[in-house]
Amino acid sequence: MDTKPQEGTRASGLLLAIILVGQFLAILNVNIVNVATPTIESDLHSSGAGLQMIVAGYTIVYAVLLITGARVGDLFGYRNAFLGGLALFTVTTLGAGLAPSTGWLVAARLLQGAGAAMMMPQVLTLIQRNYHGAARGRAMGLWSLVISGGIVIGQALGGILLGLGAGWRVVFLVLVPIGALLLAAGMKVLPADEGGGRTGLDPWGLVSLSAAVLLLVVPLVLGRELGWPVWGWISMALSVVTFFAFVRIERWVTARGGRPLVDARVLRAPGMRPGLAILLFGPATWGAFLFTSALHLQGELHLTPLASGMMLVPCALAFGLVGLAWPRLPLRLQRPLVPVGYVVAAPAYLGLGLAAGGGLPYAVMSALVGAGLGVQVAVTNMATEQVDDVYAADASGALLTVMQLGQVIGVSTVGTLFITLSQGHGTVSASLVSSIAMAGLAVVAGLSSLFLVRRRVPARA
Repeated sequence: MDTKPQEGTRASGLLLAIILVGQFLAILNVNIVNVATPTIESDLHSSGAGLQMIVAGYTIVYAVLLITGARVGDLFGYRNAFLGGLALFTVTTLGAGLAPSTGWLVAARLLQGAGAAMMMPQVLTLIQRNYHGAARGRAMGLWSLVISGGIVIGQALGGILLGLGAGWRVVFLVLVPIGALLLAAGMKVLPADEGGGRTGLDPWGLVSLSAAVLLLVVPLVLGRELGWPVWGWISMALSVVTFFAFVRIERWVTARGGRPLVDARVLRAPGMRPGLAILLFGPATWGAFLFTSALHLQGELHLTPLASGMMLVPCALAFGLVGLAWPRLPLRLQRPLVPVGYVVAAPAYLGLGLAAGGGLPYAVMSALVGAGLGVQVAVTNMATEQVDDVYAADASGALLTVMQLGQVIGVSTVGTLFITLSQGHGTVSASLVSSIAMAGLAVVAGLSSLFLVRRRVPARA
């Protein structure tokens, strides 16, 4: 199933543009809806749990199915998997934009997540298989920038679109024609490849991993609204048991000569394990910040959706500038600057809590958050630099899964904390407490990054 490198050809530019725009649409949908939650609540009369499911439901399914989406590409071809996922994503985005009720919108978001999970892993795999040398480095830099920067841009763009006065549905409907055009272009440009036929889907691994994730996330999302029932605590305890069962299943599959859902050889590659830790805790701060900021800025501060989105533009710009500048730094500085980013981000989150009154101080603190976490662009490249091309799909699925789980956990935990505190003391007090929690997560990510950058890993031949 090898594909020929297309470095230096016109096709390589078109290929990269198509798959990165598809990736951008999928990442955009993680948070573009955040800024619309107050409007959706008013229009569809959604409960707090309903709003959290609208935001997190997409990411739950996305996170659960990413590794399986990578395996589908292995089996049936990366081109077919990408285009199939893009088609499902586009159709369900239209369904979300036309949703007449909260239940309909939640269902559409879940199916959107399934389409994104089919499409997204193929992007990194296609880059790893079609680009080499300096071209791969540039492509990986853009991949990391889009996948991380799209999170912030989604929040700001949502506010801009709502500011046009067309209602919350525009945040979905505007993406439909883009998806359709991308699908038509992809059918002509993406290189044909055959399914490998060498791997299975590892159904028991899929079932056990999906169960472990759902048993953890669902009670986190719904627990506050339901008064933290006993079943929720039991569910979270069972998630730990189920995860250990997943690990045993994967070992059993490996011992029988099969291909597990998560191959241990991928996790043993230098940089993968600290990279996974960073991409769990760092994105958790993003998810929490973007969810709580929309509720605070449009709630306590009474900003319009447009003003709320524009307040995050400095954050997006700073993130993008750091992400673009990092590959141009001298090699001796690139790795050490990753922990420095989290040293900047952690106190910046605290500053956001202290600047909860909004205005220029809030914008400055959000810019510092973006600048600090802009180093995440480097993390993925460092984590995968020693992963063999044979395991490209496994690595992409694992990294993307952890990133999305981090966001779900951030929304579920810090988001729940924010909503609970805001009911009794207002969102200013809730913002301060939640900012402390986000700073703590950033510190953990920074400590994990020390293990990633402590020694120089020699480049693969």
